[in-house]
Amino acid sequence: MRAFSVCVTGVLALASLVSCSGQGTSEPTEDSGKIRHATAAVAFALDSPGAITHLPELVPAGATAKITSSSGGGRSTVTLEVSGLLADRHYGAHAHTKPCGLAATGSGPHFQHQKDPMSPSVDPAYANPQNEIWLDFTTDAQGRASATSTVDWEFTDEAHPASIVVHANHTATEPGKAGTAGDRAACVSVDF
Repeated sequence: MRAFSVCVTGVLALASLVSCSGQGTSEPTEDSGKIRHATAAVAFALDSPGAITHLPELVPAGATAKITSSSGGGRSTVTLEVSGLLADRHYGAHAHTKPCGLAATGSGPHFQHQKDPMSPSVDPAYANPQNEIWLDFTTDAQGRASATSTVDWEFTDEAHPASIVVHANHTATEPGKAGTAGDRAACVSVDF
């Protein structure tokens, strides 16, 4: 049985909400010709590749996320808002190259503006918050948090992320571990 999917603009709905990917839009601007917008509002489920929890002990089924993105004019900004997670806990979160899959690794590596020739990328020259979208957060006593990343480059039709992955830990920055943040706890597909 497939999960029921609903998209809501401007409101984070909770009833049977599973995935809202595919909400990318573009509009003309004076600066660069296009501004790309994306919005996804989801509730995580155990078996929905569009908004899946891989570790329900860290991201319970039914926890919610809202992702908004705007890219154009030489900049990109992505905001992640979550609720229903564990209280007072550190999480990592990054933009990834592929949509979510049922397997935790299905979302591919981190999306990088300048791609590291080595994989996995753990070199701080590439795995850093200026070259990737990092959205690390710490939840409050109610399990809510938000994070925003702004970078000085744009998503394009040829090069844009396809998901946001929530990780078990904040992101490491030291050489040999840069960009790592523990297990992939949950994933949201987003049409950036």
